[in-house]
Amino acid sequence: MKRLHVHVSVDDLAQSIRFYSTLFAAEPTVIKSDYAKWMLDDPRVNFAISTGESGAAGISHLGIPAEDEGELAQVYDRLSRAERPVDAEEATTCCYARSTKQWVADPQGVPWETFLTYGESTVFGQGGAIAKLAEAEGKAGCCEPAAITRQVAQLEGAANACCPA
Repeated sequence: MKRLHVHVSVDDLAQSIRFYSTLFAAEPTVIKSDYAKWMLDDPRVNFAISTGESGAAGISHLGIPAEDEGELAQVYDRLSRAERPVDAEEATTCCYARSTKQWVADPQGVPWETFLTYGESTVFGQGGAIAKLAEAEGKAGCCEPAAITRQVAQLEGAANACCPA
């Protein structure tokens, strides 16, 4: 792993770009109408913000970007031994990029993705991976794990009856 990926959902993109540009002492490497990304070397992080990915501001998900197919295969192998449901997405579009990725939620329900980006896209892309994780665990619609259920509710813009967002 060469870099950590952090994705934060924000309410006001322009205000957040100003804040993070000041914090990181760097301008974003990518800016779209609903998305911005910094590829930082100090700290080594792929830091992204967006509006609209979920209903609530805050940490959306964490990730491990791979630099090549070999590194991606190593991370996938570790995920397969993590005793957690994994959702694979081949040739997907996300965050204005084309990539291959897998999603997993840790025991607390924090969504993680591992991915290899191989091109750009003109559209933000599709969501739903977090909901698929909840379904894979057979937990859709109940409070175990509560963090995934809350994240699904936030992404869908609604509160779950037993786990309000």
